[in-house]
Amino acid sequence: MKTLGYYNGKFGELEDMTIPFNDRVCFFGDGVYDAGPSRNYEIFAIDEHIDRFFNSAGLLGIKIPHTKDELKKLLNEMVAKMDTGNLFVYFQCTRGTGIRNHAFTEGAGNMWIMLKPAEIADGTTPIKLNTMEDKRYLYCNIKTLNLIPSCLAAQKAKEDGCQETIFYRDEKHVTECAHSNVSILKDGVFYTHPADNLILPGIARAHLIKACNKLEIPVSQTVFGLKEVWDADEIIVSSSSNLCLRANELEGKPVGFKDSDTYEKIRKEVLNEFYEATDK
Repeated sequence: MKTLGYYNGKFGELEDMTIPFNDRVCFFGDGVYDAGPSRNYEIFAIDEHIDRFFNSAGLLGIKIPHTKDELKKLLNEMVAKMDTGNLFVYFQCTRGTGIRNHAFTEGAGNMWIMLKPAEIADGTTPIKLNTMEDKRYLYCNIKTLNLIPSCLAAQKAKEDGCQETIFYRDEKHVTECAHSNVSILKDGVFYTHPADNLILPGIARAHLIKACNKLEIPVSQTVFGLKEVWDADEIIVSSSSNLCLRANELEGKPVGFKDSDTYEKIRKEVLNEFYEATDK
């Protein structure tokens, strides 16, 4: 199949899939999601993504209608049905179906899965960034479906000819990007925001830290500000869809590209891990 969708046991091409009108996602965006890449029909870091998915659901009291093992088996079976094994694998669980009411719907949630062809960037092409004040709520560590601020930031980035937006709470506190984590290199040290409630604990971010530890590059999980971003030797953007990217422009001005050697070591280590894990 070229694309594949799933909703509570029903399968089909994405354009043919439908959902009940009273699914709580329609009224409240009441649900959680996770996503990651597949290559050669192998889902990268699948256990990490499923663990984070269940953690997000648990923090919101959403009951996923599968065990972790059942979900892993279902995802792998769906990937095997596709025409290509290089995919974007997306899954979400909404709280359930019921007449609109702010109080929770009882019972297990509704399970959605979406597969579509996709490729991972190799991180050699630089990206452009802009900035926006972070006006999101304080549950950023939960991967919820409430993404309006990120959508607004993504649209602004598109209009500005950029690929991503850096969020900041104030000038001394950069958090993350609209749909990525942001880290910096300065004087050979890898700086990234602490994994608290103000950022999503990115799977790719964790693998960047892992790569730095293997390469004996010092890691500092501390808050940094816009000044530090502007002065950084490298600005690194990471997500499950794009494991390691570097920026060469911020708000239309040149940035980074001062420590290509260290960036290349990290990029190659992360990409090699991905390739090795998904080789058949």
